[in-house]
Amino acid sequence: MRNNLPIDETELWNDLMVLATITEPERPWTRRAFSTVFLEGRAFVAGRMREAGLTVRLDAAGNMIGRREGRFSEHKAIVIGSHSDTVPDGGRFDGTAGVMAGIAVARSFQRDGTELDHPFEVIDCLAEEVSIFGLSCIGSRAICGKLKADQLDRAAPESGEILRDAIDRMGGDAAYLDEAQRGDIAAYLEMHIEQGPVLEDERLDIGIVTAIAGITRLEIVIEGRADHAGTTPMHVRQDALAGAAAAVSVIAKDARRRAKAGHGHFVATVGEFRVEPNAANVVPNRVTLLVDTRAEERSFMEGFVAELQPLILRAMSGTGARITEFRAISDNRPALSDPLLLDVLEQSTEALGLGPRRMASGAGHDMAWFSRVAPSAMIFIPSKDGRSHTPEEWSEPGEIAAGAAVLHETVLRLDKMLA
Repeated sequence: MRNNLPIDETELWNDLMVLATITEPERPWTRRAFSTVFLEGRAFVAGRMREAGLTVRLDAAGNMIGRREGRFSEHKAIVIGSHSDTVPDGGRFDGTAGVMAGIAVARSFQRDGTELDHPFEVIDCLAEEVSIFGLSCIGSRAICGKLKADQLDRAAPESGEILRDAIDRMGGDAAYLDEAQRGDIAAYLEMHIEQGPVLEDERLDIGIVTAIAGITRLEIVIEGRADHAGTTPMHVRQDALAGAAAAVSVIAKDARRRAKAGHGHFVATVGEFRVEPNAANVVPNRVTLLVDTRAEERSFMEGFVAELQPLILRAMSGTGARITEFRAISDNRPALSDPLLLDVLEQSTEALGLGPRRMASGAGHDMAWFSRVAPSAMIFIPSKDGRSHTPEEWSEPGEIAAGAAVLHETVLRLDKMLA
């Protein structure tokens, strides 16, 4: 335990452990957005917000906002945000550490009688994780006006419930979704577990996130001809799966080459692989690949996509297969952190005697959407063995308190710097 930090480490840890107990029975740690246990978790979070001196409300998109007024009502708010929902069988810290750290900062201000010039808010964003509606970052999308009508009409496969109705059930009001849009945020800050091994491996305390990588997903369809697996000679086959296997190999090889090129974070993964007809005694005639590509620099992403199809065609030569479709099914640009906020976060980290490192995020976060309407930045704290989205996800109490302390110091500095 670091005794010089302005955060009550024990109380913050206890909050996280209590919230973790609010989970689906026999399925730790599962508290998915729109579920009964999610609402139970939010009730606990709302109670802790109120005890920390925050006034709690739900906006039209179902985001839960705890607010502390500042000395100057005309000033824009300084915001700390993240999310309290989890993936199925996820961990106790992804998202929740950021929300509870924000509350710990508010509790410190209340305890010390700190009066800020700016309003201060802690936001629990609705459904940052991919939800039952196949959509992530629902609340933060709405805050920047990017939650569209066709998305609101999405239905949950099992229940048939429509997203707009589910938002209402969470306490929002989808009929007035425009009211959730924000133009009154001076700075948005987010703390998150790293979900990777870098900070732990380098024995550093804080990652200063320079950018959230852009994500482009490509669908590639490779076709051949279905034939009898026992009677068709090898030299006349048009094997779509043999072509797809060559494609996967070249995608991984080119991604490794690019990742070493020094243009920031870059990864590419073939995460979905559908074979037709998928029968043991039939030569496959069609394979669909879904490629998830993430890059910190947009130009690097564009170069990868532009050069990939010719590379695959060369690798597939001799298999008899051909590419019949090559298209981007989603394409999100990188979200860059605000340079001033990066500098202040780094200064705050060093002032507390902690070790910072600038790094990009390969995972998506609410910050990417907030950055469209306000100066935004985030920090990482270490993740044991880099594990996340698993029950084994772990960060130490002192690591979480250290991250909250950096937020605390940064808010104080920004409060005097920003108009």
